[in-house]
Amino acid sequence: MFSYNANYYDDDDHYRSMMHRSSRPPRRFDEYLRCYPIAMLPGPDRPSANHGGKVFMPPSALDKLTRLHITYPMLFELRNGKASKTTHAGVLEFIAEEGKIYLPYWLMQTLGLEPGDLVQILSTDLPLGSFIKLQPQDTSFLEISDPKAVLETAFRNFSCLTVGDIFTFAYNDNTYSVAVKDVKPANPANAICTIETDLSVDFEAPVGYDEEVARRKAASGTSTPRSATGGLAGQSGMMHPHGTMAAAINYAAIAPNSTAPGSGAQAVSSHFLSAGHKLNKKGSKTSTPQASTPVAGQSTNSPSEQIRTQVRRAGPQPLRLPPGKLFLGYEITPLRKKGEAAESEEKVHFQGQGNTLRKRKDGK
Repeated sequence: MFSYNANYYDDDDHYRSMMHRSSRPPRRFDEYLRCYPIAMLPGPDRPSANHGGKVFMPPSALDKLTRLHITYPMLFELRNGKASKTTHAGVLEFIAEEGKIYLPYWLMQTLGLEPGDLVQILSTDLPLGSFIKLQPQDTSFLEISDPKAVLETAFRNFSCLTVGDIFTFAYNDNTYSVAVKDVKPANPANAICTIETDLSVDFEAPVGYDEEVARRKAASGTSTPRSATGGLAGQSGMMHPHGTMAAAINYAAIAPNSTAPGSGAQAVSSHFLSAGHKLNKKGSKTSTPQASTPVAGQSTNSPSEQIRTQVRRAGPQPLRLPPGKLFLGYEITPLRKKGEAAESEEKVHFQGQGNTLRKRKDGK
């Protein structure tokens, strides 16, 4: 039989204990795990996870986190007590072996950890970021034509970033290192959450960047296509004629509207090309031409033959690039819309009048 006690809350001691329990702050996840690089994680290779800010934790950590009062997204503070270093990270999956945590290699370098070292993992909350200042660790970062789009893609693998981190990301078969110099809003953790937020990005000059050298390159015409005008090289899709890529592939020789022979074609134009010669003519006292070994860059043909060779070799040359390189500098020919008149009428083939070798005689 159920009995309702009207004086249930009259017990001051019981009431105080209930109030104390409800006002208790939520407990933090606090565990020590042995860290290893993601490259040592069993299973398929995960190259994208190695260039991100998320870790792999054991399933028992997920079980404990579900019993705690935590907020999403799950963010963690990583501490190396021996080196007194701290950073922050998110979690990607709970598939690690018990007692282990797998970190991106740059995170282990930031914390000064070796495989098998103990690292303290604590759950935490971070404010949504509004501003971040970055410093590339190499001048090769300047060769990226659209760093904004590249970083937007790279930040998808991060949940948070901390001042002092030197994170890495992969782009076009290259790995770039970038240091975090400042974040806003300011907070005691010097870290921000980068998930679902509008983040303004500012850059410091890359490490090793010499403004005087860059100025000389710009004056000599060896600057990148983007740095010459501060924007795209041209609206028609044509690469800047003084760009490093255009100079490396000799764009002037391979352009569709090129009329100059390529240097490679000129070098080999004399191989296996020669006029026919008789061993001996009747009544001729001229000696038989002696065979010569073709030399690259020097043609053994007569001037008329060289002219004909150059005519045959003129025009666009084949584009040969090393693996991992793309060239998008060809001119764009817009498609003709429906209803527009053709620029030139189609040629009529096989049209003419019948002809005979000799006329027919009249009356026959």
